[in-house]
Amino acid sequence: MKPHIGIIGLGIMGGAMAEALIAAGYRVSGFDVHPAARQRLKKAGGRALSSCAKVASGVDVVITSLPSVAALDDVAQEIAVEFGAKRKAKTHLVVIETSTLPIRDKERALRQLEKVGATLLDCPISGTARRMKEGSWTIFVSGNAAACKSVRGIFEVFTRNAPYVGVFGHGSKMKFVANHLVAIYNVAVGETMTFARTMGLDPQQVWDLFAASPVVGTGVFKLRGKFMVDRKYVPPTMKVEVWQKDMQVIGDMARSVDCPLPLFTACIPVYNAAMAQGLGQSDTASVCEVLDGMAGGKRSRRS
Repeated sequence: MKPHIGIIGLGIMGGAMAEALIAAGYRVSGFDVHPAARQRLKKAGGRALSSCAKVASGVDVVITSLPSVAALDDVAQEIAVEFGAKRKAKTHLVVIETSTLPIRDKERALRQLEKVGATLLDCPISGTARRMKEGSWTIFVSGNAAACKSVRGIFEVFTRNAPYVGVFGHGSKMKFVANHLVAIYNVAVGETMTFARTMGLDPQQVWDLFAASPVVGTGVFKLRGKFMVDRKYVPPTMKVEVWQKDMQVIGDMARSVDCPLPLFTACIPVYNAAMAQGLGQSDTASVCEVLDGMAGGKRSRRS
């Protein structure tokens, strides 16, 4: 029998996971602070509940997809209180934490849940909701090895690429490496597209020639380069304002281990400028508009 899955955080990523699990025949209950997100879950065939505690009380596995440390703290507290109160009635609960957050904060949640007999896994995701539909996600699975093995079938709904990378926290470290590269690639593609436009080349032709190249093409070029060609950045695959959080987490980790990141650091002002120009709700591909402005462009984006 397939486990009953609870999802806390039904945004772009959490909502995509919920829909995929429902399509695969899983029972899914979920909660999000935004009523519209809960409504989307109901429309997809899931059960929308009114709190994290109610989700945790009735499922076998919880997946969390959260925007901030404060959200993780609140969710861990609610789950710990609920699961602790009903521990005799339930033998075990596995919580799969998929967000990109500082490891020390995830470790705090781990300790809190361990006290009530629940197991927290650190399993951040590399990829967008669109990439999941293409089977292109990578899930960096870390934590208790037996617990990770017990939920492998859930990961296989999303991707065949869910390697076990070691002890709790190694999943986040792998995700930091992935996002470090994406941050640089995204700005690099924007710079390339701006260079092409400024020289009078057709951006669509540039994308056609280079995005699929086995030498210089990347997943970032294929996905976000097309946004830059069309100059259309909504709906976003990753919002600039959310990406700011990821950039901060990566920078803090680098400083904590005394590792210089000169290319990554050079990208930070470009993302900051996107925020300042009102692009916080747009896809991170919108950094191309920042670079276009720096090149003296006066073209207007579609959205």
